[in-house]
Amino acid sequence: MLQNLPDHSAIEDAHKRIQPFAHRTPVLTSSYFNHKTGASIFFKCENFQKIGAFKFRGAFNAISQLPEEDGKKGIVTHSSGNHAQAVALASKLNGYKATIVMPDNAPKVKVQAVREYGAEVVFCENTTDARERSARKVIEETGAVFIHPYNHPDVIAGQGTSAKELLEEYPDLDVIMAPIGGGGLISGTAIWSKYINPEIRVIGAEPKWADDAYRSFKSEVIEPVLRTDTVADGLRTSLGELTFQAIRLHVDDILTVSEESIIQTMRDLWERMKIIIEPSCAVPLAAILENDLNLEGKNIGIILTGGNVDLDNLPFA
Repeated sequence: MLQNLPDHSAIEDAHKRIQPFAHRTPVLTSSYFNHKTGASIFFKCENFQKIGAFKFRGAFNAISQLPEEDGKKGIVTHSSGNHAQAVALASKLNGYKATIVMPDNAPKVKVQAVREYGAEVVFCENTTDARERSARKVIEETGAVFIHPYNHPDVIAGQGTSAKELLEEYPDLDVIMAPIGGGGLISGTAIWSKYINPEIRVIGAEPKWADDAYRSFKSEVIEPVLRTDTVADGLRTSLGELTFQAIRLHVDDILTVSEESIIQTMRDLWERMKIIIEPSCAVPLAAILENDLNLEGKNIGIILTGGNVDLDNLPFA
């Protein structure tokens, strides 16, 4: 049965719940990117979040609300990396055992981190069907509780806390942007942002090689992922029913960008801002640089989603 989307009060509750455990990440600016775009850009640096990504917010919010008798049966999820680490750490902090289903092409740094947080890793093919099948097998064998990486109201509410913090510090944003994989972050971001300021523009960004949300936004039905080889490994998943609903209700536009733009923007962010971000993070800024968005003089918030990079496999090395 489809659960309801969280509202702004669920995001407020999530923020109170995670505050003792999550970092309030910094917001950075760059005169270089401001000059290049003509806008004032405020980067919410979730690459400095626990486990190195925003995903900790949603995972901890969901797992910390489980009845203890359910949590003690174990936690299971499927993820290409950041949600995997988030569930592993959130489970550990709550005293539960976690099993993570990961695609066999997940970055080594993410697999290693999941194991270091004490979770068991089960590998599968890099398809949605294979992930779900493997997770179901764990549930059948152990009775573990499944924490969906994005199509879960408590996960969406947790992800919305990043935008809450950003808008508390910079309430005059004209536009707020986030990349889209499964849609949990853009959903929470949009729900909170439109509650605070109905006039703010919420824009999602995707690789052209993983443009299912863009196509879904245009067709008004959930479109499948057609390929999974984008360098932005965190954005290879398809939308869920909840996240698609949130996008249709609250997101103003979705843009797509080329692989070349993602890689170049990632490199520029490393060089100009001296921070490590993963390819998925570069997608919203690449969308501004690649598309004529007429953002001159506007205040733009961008959520930099994570910094878990395989340093032995950099796309620009």
